[in-house]
Amino acid sequence: MLVRGIRGAITVDANNKESILSGAKELLLTLQKENDFNPTDIVSIFFSVTPDLNAAFPAAAARELGWDKVPLFDLQEIPVPKSLARCIRILIQINCYKSQEEIKHCYLKGAEILRKDLIKK
Repeated sequence: MLVRGIRGAITVDANNKESILSGAKELLLTLQKENDFNPTDIVSIFFSVTPDLNAAFPAAAARELGWDKVPLFDLQEIPVPKSLARCIRILIQINCYKSQEEIKHCYLKGAEILRKDLIKK
């Protein structure tokens, strides 16, 4: 079995708890659906937010989904001038038998501009 990383990002409309948790849940569920994994397959999840998002920990969204045994870690992105605002990024590490090419990274809403090469329309 291999450990593979799955990346994703989403932008949210506002710096409030509801927007952050809703956006993080949407991204987590999209990544899970696209990559067909179970919470028991997860090694760990790293969440990062841009400095303008501080109203909630996005990792709390995983707990609300019932992913209570998964190691989670919240981080703040470095404040690069003119970078994408109100963005939540996620790195999920999973145990699987998939190749790198089979992993589907997801960039939603305004975050699509971060990795246009990975967006499938």
